[in-house]
Amino acid sequence: MLKARVSAAPSDGEANTALTRLLAQTLHVAPRDVTLVAGATSRNKRMLIKGDARAIATALERIGEAQSK
Repeated sequence: MLKARVSAAPSDGEANTALTRLLAQTLHVAPRDVTLVAGATSRNKRMLIKGDARAIATALERIGEAQSK
């Protein structure tokens, strides 16, 4: 699980769009490669991220390590 905060309003999908952009930027993939799979109206989201699996896994590990500090 990854924690993220965005400042966009949770209405009209703005927060979901902001989260998609944040993940794309952080993981160095195109926004079109990040898709909300489940949890559109929930605080917990499930995202599908397409791209180089190793690079994405490495980036997620770095984020996880930074969050645990």
